[in-house]
Amino acid sequence: MKTTAQKLGLAAILTLLANTAVNAACSTRSGVTITFYGYPDNDPPGPATAYNCGGRNYQAGGVGTYSNPLTFASASGEFSSCEIIYLPYLKKYVRYEDYCAQCTTDWGSGKYHIDIWTGSSTVNGGNNQIQCENQLTPNPQSIVRQPPNNLPVDCKISPASAFTHPLQFNLLFKKSGSISIFAMFRTQFLTTGLSSHGPLCQRPMPD
Repeated sequence: MKTTAQKLGLAAILTLLANTAVNAACSTRSGVTITFYGYPDNDPPGPATAYNCGGRNYQAGGVGTYSNPLTFASASGEFSSCEIIYLPYLKKYVRYEDYCAQCTTDWGSGKYHIDIWTGSSTVNGGNNQIQCENQLTPNPQSIVRQPPNNLPVDCKISPASAFTHPLQFNLLFKKSGSISIFAMFRTQFLTTGLSSHGPLCQRPMPD
């Protein structure tokens, strides 16, 4: 049986947050630029992050649950160190753990910008991964700050989860040798991911 949260659409999630007294501390912001980065285009290349959050020892990772959020990078001062936010677009939680140069430039003009970690922390996906990160970039989206820990989390295969789990990432590259399979994931995700919810994650999946 689906829970109330699973039945909610994106607009309904935001409305619920706005109208629930328990979540009075929550706030939403629209028009946020969302991009993706990973091992090959991190500076320097690899999984290192600027902040040590949740005992990760300065390593990017996560799966998108509240207890195991995805790493995101942004400008200093745009978010609190290790702050967790929620992305209705991806139905995932992300945590501010890293610095982003372009985000800093954008923040200088008052533009919110977050860069979400994708891919393996041990395998450099090279130009193929960078091309796919660019393809995944959506139009500006809304984010939820200080979210409750029980918002819907989509656990089904998606571009984000394909990049996030190293085993999936490595297997896909081994099979395809190109970004074609990621284009398939992107098409499936963008046509179904915004209108339906996958099952709620009951526990974090291992990195």
